Amino acid sequence: MNRVSIPRLPIALCFAQLVFVTLMVTSPPLAVAGPREEANAVIDRWSVAYTANDPEAVVKNYRPDAILLGTVSPVLSQGTEAIRKYFSGLKGSGNRNTIGERHTLVLSDYAVLVTGFYEFTRMKDGQPVSGPSRFTMLLFKESDEWLIAHHHSSPRVQPTK
Repeated sequence: MNRVSIPRLPIALCFAQLVFVTLMVTSPPLAVAGPREEANAVIDRWSVAYTANDPEAVVKNYRPDAILLGTVSPVLSQGTEAIRKYFSGLKGSGNRNTIGERHTLVLSDYAVLVTGFYEFTRMKDGQPVSGPSRFTMLLFKESDEWLIAHHHSSPRVQPTK
């Protein structure tokens, strides 16, 4: 009678394989971020930087050729230096931003349009002043980085009661 020799795996290797298979079967699926999530993360990062009163961190969210129609600006700010100038008064101001309702339209894997409402709280004479506003941001992805290409912000008209 011919016997076929079956190689035996070390018990530690068998145990490791069993643990790996068990983890794969019982672990929740990993969330894969797509254009919607990635673009909205930039907007959230923008809001955090604004609330931290960090104008340089705010500016880093914009493309070098971005256009900003600021909430309290009579002019169009285009490019890094103009946007930096617009946000220059933010440092140490105590101003805050909270994003509320927003809607996201994925135009492609490389372009996303987000529009919604946010609330600015600006300090005036040491007192917080609420500034309900609305925004539209167009974001593009280049070299695996999402940045704001166009940002329009304006005061929000409040509904009549």
